[in-house]
Amino acid sequence: MKKLLVYMKDYKKESILGPLFKLLEASFELLVPLVVSAIIDVGIANRDVPYIVCMVLLMVALGVIGLVCSITAQYFAAKAAVGFTAKVRSALFAHIQSLSYTEMDTMGTSTLITRMTSDMNQVQNGVNLVLRLFLRSPFIVFGAMIMAFTIDVKSAMVFVVTIPALSVVVFGVMLISMPLYKKVQAGLDRVLRRTRENLSGVRVIRAFNKEESEIQQFDEENRQLTKMQMFVGRISALMNPITYVIINVATLVLIWTGAWQVEGGILTQGQVVALVNYMSQILVELIKLANLVITVTKAWACANRIESIFDQQSSMQYPKQSVQEDPIADVITFENVGLTYKNAGAESLSNLNFSIHRGQTVGIIGGTGAGKTSLVNLIPRFYDASQGRVLVNGVDVREYPQDQLRDKIGIVPQKAVLFGGSIADNLRWGKEDATREELMDALRISQAEEFVEKREGGIDAMVAQNGKNLSGGQRQRLTIARALVRKPEILILDDSASALDYATDAKLRKAIRQMDPSVTVLIVSQRAASIQYADQIIVLDDGEAVGIGTHQELLQNCPVYQEIYYSQFPKEVQA
Repeated sequence: MKKLLVYMKDYKKESILGPLFKLLEASFELLVPLVVSAIIDVGIANRDVPYIVCMVLLMVALGVIGLVCSITAQYFAAKAAVGFTAKVRSALFAHIQSLSYTEMDTMGTSTLITRMTSDMNQVQNGVNLVLRLFLRSPFIVFGAMIMAFTIDVKSAMVFVVTIPALSVVVFGVMLISMPLYKKVQAGLDRVLRRTRENLSGVRVIRAFNKEESEIQQFDEENRQLTKMQMFVGRISALMNPITYVIINVATLVLIWTGAWQVEGGILTQGQVVALVNYMSQILVELIKLANLVITVTKAWACANRIESIFDQQSSMQYPKQSVQEDPIADVITFENVGLTYKNAGAESLSNLNFSIHRGQTVGIIGGTGAGKTSLVNLIPRFYDASQGRVLVNGVDVREYPQDQLRDKIGIVPQKAVLFGGSIADNLRWGKEDATREELMDALRISQAEEFVEKREGGIDAMVAQNGKNLSGGQRQRLTIARALVRKPEILILDDSASALDYATDAKLRKAIRQMDPSVTVLIVSQRAASIQYADQIIVLDDGEAVGIGTHQELLQNCPVYQEIYYSQFPKEVQA
């Protein structure tokens, strides 16, 4: 929590004025029992109506002034809480964006969403209540005890016993419930992950008729979360009845001893009423304090969870200074490269050694899980090689500033992801200042021009979130166009034509070959037809390069490539 408080520095004024106005309100509230005592002992006892009216007007004035102070305090507290949360949320989002794929894979999407939403809201509520009540409630509790001493020392001893007993209850419940609330939030993470998976994969679930099974699993996780919430809720709920019992017993003792003191002429009736009022104020404030403790406990647990994301540092560091490239070096070189994912039991890639010349078209093929995507992810440095070096233009990718490296590369990932907005907006992710002609040229090469022009609005037609209003092939072609807009030196197509028919795939490959001859193209594919005309083909099997060469060379001397190719073209086997 301490690390998050640095974001309060822009709200120092609000953080001071909020509690200050609350203390002013509390001060006026502490004067009310004395006014009531004066009305009873002087006004009513002497039947002095003008005095009673004067005291009542004084009470009204105290109430109005207290209300103004309370509203002002609420304004400053809300401004500080909302502003603080906005800054933390922005900083958290920026920090998440700085993390590498490794950290993102480790933490998981559902965890990060929970931190950005539910946890952040809890922290905002906690900060708001702390600024309003953290000083006010203890001030009234101890202020009421001090005021009681000004009335009668003997009667005030009841307050001396009551307040420590109440403090033990309040802070005891807080210490017990705080770790339990952490478990509740962890359970919320699991429910959110289950919900997200079900909603995003609803078509798969229905295709396999797994609705009932998923409902049962969700009910089980939801039941566990509910059970945990009820358990910690019962512990927190003990606070109110216990404090009520303690306060009511103290009030009973106060009235009983007060009655004897009034009988003996030690106290007046008004003073006894004032003492009871002070005890009632303590009761109200301790109830508020109890709710504050519960909210702060949740907020503290959530703040620690948010802080744990800030503590997670990226495993990749990027130099700030741009590097000098070697103009005659191969555009991509792998030198004894190996990759082991974090917490993985074995290497995903090992002993990769090859070079790709500028302007070449290179195919990468292999069975499922062979490491094709892992290989191309090393080039833009989505992951760092655990051994060896990956060179781009003769420079280790770890020596490149992030912008300089990524600006050279256009990558089309396996999963086609589009964002809500127009088609033009999505394409300009590749180049913010791209002209309409550049966008249309990219659409033409990616074979997307035809269906885009048929849509109402053309290039300005709207795309639903994640491209839900487009087919799989249309999404893939738009993501290819998005990569082409930036005119990259290196174009990586990671199985990005899997949803295209063979004719469209062939047209796409032909259009890509006719692009700028200096562009180096890497095509990852399961289809041998998609890469057989490449200048060089890299065959992967279990993370190792078992064959590198042209189509004809591999057909002669690479059993793995032969198996893949002839499984897709069985007629050639017979021939």
